[in-house]
Formats: sequence, C-alpha cells, structure tokens
Amino acid sequence: MHASRLFSTFALLAACCLAPARAADDAHAADRAAIQQVVQQFQDAIKAHDGKKLGSLFLQDHDSWISVLDDRTWKAAKARFPDAEKYRRSSWKRFAAMIQDDKGGPVEERFYNVRIETNGTVGSVYFDFDFLDDGKVTNRGAESWQMVHAEDGWKISSMLFSIDR
Repeated sequence: MHASRLFSTFALLAACCLAPARAADDAHAADRAAIQQVVQQFQDAIKAHDGKKLGSLFLQDHDSWISVLDDRTWKAAKARFPDAEKYRRSSWKRFAAMIQDDKGGPVEERFYNVRIETNGTVGSVYFDFDFLDDGKVTNRGAESWQMVHAEDGWKISSMLFSIDR
C-alpha cells in the first residue's frame, strides 16, 4: 500500500510539472510552423535567385549580419592576409543583391539540425548549413537568426554565421 501511494504521489507530481511545459509548447506550435515557413522561403529564394523575396524576409530597417571565421580558417586567412579579421559585419541587403544579380550556376543553402525556439513574440533559429555554388560547397558552418513577430509576420532581425571552410 505504501509503494502504491508513493507511486500515485509521484505520478501526480510529474503530471503537474510536465503539463505546463506541454501547454507552452502547444501554445507556440503555430509560431514555430510560421518561422519554419520563413526558413523554407529563405532557401527557396536563394535557389530561385530571387533577391526581392529574400529581402522581404528581413526587418527592413535593421541590417545586422555578422560572419565569423572558425579558428582554422582565420589562421589560414591571417597567413595570407595579416590584417584579416576574425569576424566581419556585412549586410542582408548586399546578400540579397548578390543572389538577385548572380547569373552563374545554381546556388543553394542546405540546412541541417534546424532548431526553432519562440515565445510568440521573439524567436531564434539555429542550424548547421552548407552553401553551394554551382553544386560545390563554398562554405559551411553554423547559423543563427533572431526573429521578430512583426505586424506582417515573422521577420529576421539579425543573422550570425560561422565560416568553416
């Protein structure tokens, strides 16, 4: 009888602790799906060389885009160019223009291990990636997006990615 009561108490305690976590997950399932849709639109826009669509996925008045060289790549860059920097600020606007203007072969960014977190107002996306130009991997690394639920849907507010060549 004592073990039965102990088990019942444990089961009730576990249910009380796990129920709010499940409810919170369910409450933001639609937001995670909407963010996943932005991820897919990003990949599709790159493949289609559609810089305008790509640009529409970002907050228009923000432009935080930072690339960071991994240690091996940075060491190689420093050997060739002593003034090489470990990280560099760039622009989603430049990237969108480059994608739009690229008349070469196919380009693609493949994402792996995508993880999305959100509370319905802000969110983050983290994944591993390979960037391919004409079928060849020209960069790989990890990428992180900060997302904002704007008036017109989820938008990328900033991006940080590693360059692990």
